Order: sequence, then structure tokens, then C-alpha cells
Amino acid sequence: MQYRKFRADRLFDGTGFRDGKVLITDESGKVQAIVSPEDAGDDVEQFEGILSPGLINCHCHLELSHLKNVIPPHTGLIDFLCSVVTKRGFAPEVIEQEIIRAEKEMADNGIVAVGDIGNTADTIAVKRNSGIRWQNFVEVLSFTDEQAAENFGHYQQVARLMEQELRSSALPHRTSLVPHAPYSISPKTFRLINEATAGQVISIHNQEHPAEDELYKTGLGPYLRFFKIFGMEKSPFPVTGLSSIRSVLPYFNNGQTIFLVHNTFMPGEDIVWANEYAAASGLKLVYCLCINANLYIENKVPPVDLLIKHHCPVVLGTDSYSSNWQLSIAKEMEAIRQYFPHTSIETILQWATSQGAKALGWEGELGHFKKGMRPGLTLIRPDFSGSASLA
Repeated sequence: MQYRKFRADRLFDGTGFRDGKVLITDESGKVQAIVSPEDAGDDVEQFEGILSPGLINCHCHLELSHLKNVIPPHTGLIDFLCSVVTKRGFAPEVIEQEIIRAEKEMADNGIVAVGDIGNTADTIAVKRNSGIRWQNFVEVLSFTDEQAAENFGHYQQVARLMEQELRSSALPHRTSLVPHAPYSISPKTFRLINEATAGQVISIHNQEHPAEDELYKTGLGPYLRFFKIFGMEKSPFPVTGLSSIRSVLPYFNNGQTIFLVHNTFMPGEDIVWANEYAAASGLKLVYCLCINANLYIENKVPPVDLLIKHHCPVVLGTDSYSSNWQLSIAKEMEAIRQYFPHTSIETILQWATSQGAKALGWEGELGHFKKGMRPGLTLIRPDFSGSASLA
């Protein structure tokens, strides 16, 4: 059997640093051992930077890759959403080419698994031959109860097509139906999604803007401008007098793992409430940070310190090219280190590797350098400004 031997300035095994050690894999990338240099023998490949298991991107919109550089930074969320809705009329061949480029960028950057949001089946062709594992989140949008069954049926068809077309892929993929956000899902639609996703991993965009809470507390606010694009003059959702997360999380009680994505304006009291509700209701909450997307859209950062304070499971995502300068988990880690320099490097690397693998249900195969696993091998630059796949 042929072996490859890797050594770098630092070696992160998915849990902690094993500095000075040598990682040994077979030719396929399966981990054989982590040993001392004196036990490694000859032909050790030496690198500058951090050797890490393959990176996990828990939130992306691959199908929006054609919107790179289309929406300018710092528009604010409401204008951003209006732009995404009104600027999707691109030629199919353009959309396909940009999806191909984006998938390659993520693979080259050492990303080995992605939680990918999609309203369509546009990404199937790329995913079928991809070296990345995909958790496909087929994102449901349905503003009214009257249209709930029809809209939900449409997205069920997309999910079935995705499952059918990816069944023969070399790597395992999963598909689940998910709600887009509290400002785009009616009560009946939430109930349909809850019934259809028992025990599954799902996601929802959460508290990206203060207007989201205002919408549920008063029925008013900037989202009314967004609704006008769809011919609605007022909010289609019930006024609860509560924040958006307190208004919609109780629709779920079916053992789901729920990724709360962005959380840019989530206060501490809502974090505490959400964690307590989940624990009492048999749910697992995972908090997904896409800090560069938050900076791109609102020039704000998520409440990282609060999430750490309340012992929240945290993972990382890139969001899409419509809302980011690149699709790089290394750059997400770099931004967290810049804005939250007191957060330990080990913690951030765990979010990007083992925590992400666990949240997506692939902890037995990805996220750690453990004997017999094939988690991918990524070299991260010392300053976290980039990364590259080594195996």
C-alpha cells in the first residue's frame, strides 16, 4: 500500500492541535495514523500553515452563483431581498456555468460538505458529479395558507427530483424540505413542513434584520415593501406581539435538527428562550454564522459572544455569491478572528470542521482525522486568508 505523509506548522485533528506530528493517509485519503516525526520515516511532505480535516460549509445558495457582483454591498436586507427576487432572469447556460465555477471554487478551497439551499433543481447536474457531499435544503416559500398546499406540493416535486437524480452519485447526498424565513412562510405551510421533516436536518433564515421582529410584533415595518413585489399590501402573517423566532419555532415539534442561519439581530433573551424551547420539545438547534454575508448586506456582525456564552452549537457558512465576495470557509474564520479576536482558534476550527460534520449528520465520516475516516485534507494559510484542498 502507498502512503502519503503530511506535516505543517500546525496540525488540527478536528478537536485540537497536534503540533509537531505527521499525518499519514493512504492514496485515497483514508487516515492511517498521526505519529511523531521520528516514526514517520521518509518522504514527508512539508507545508506552511494549518493542516485540517476538510471544511464544512453549512449554508450556501449554489443556485444563486450567477448573482456574483450583481447586488452591491451594504444595500441593507430589504433592498437585497428585492434585488434577489427581481434579478433572477438569467439565461440557463449562464446560471449553469456560474454554478460550475462556484462548486469548483469550494472544492479547491478544501470544502468537503455543503448545506445547500435551493428553490429549483438547477444544481443537479453539478452535484451529480461533485466531490462534495450535499445536504440539499429545498427551500419552501408560501406566504398564505390559501396557497400552502399547492406551493408545498411544488417544492415536494423539486425535492423528489433532487433525490432521484442524485441517487446514483458517487458520494451520499441528502434532501429535505425547509422553510425559507419567518417572513415568507404561512402558518399552514409551517405545519406542512413540520409534518414532512420528522427527524430530519432543516434550516431557516433567522433574525437577519430588526424588521423581522417588528413584522410579528406589529404587522408593520420595512417588509411591507418586500411584500408589494408579490402583490400584497399588508403583512400576510399573524401579529403575535412576539419576536419572529418565538412566533415560528413552536411550529416545530418533530425531532428535527434546525439550523438557525445568520441570527445577526438575535438578542440574548431569544437565544435563551430558543434553547429552552428546543430542549423541552425534542429539537436540536444549531446556530449557523455567515459573517461575511452579514457584513456584505448590513455591515453588521452576528452575536458570537452571546452564542458562546449560552453554549450554543455553532457552525459556519458562506451564504451565496449574491451576498459574499467569495465562497471560502477560511475567509469566514478570518472575519470571525478579526471581529472577535478573543475567540480561540481551536474553537473556530471546530466550528468549521467537526461541529459542521456533526450538525449535518456526517460526524462518522467527516470532520476528524481518525483512523479509517476519509475527511478530506485542507491546508489553511497561517493568517486564515485562504485555504486549499490537499486530498
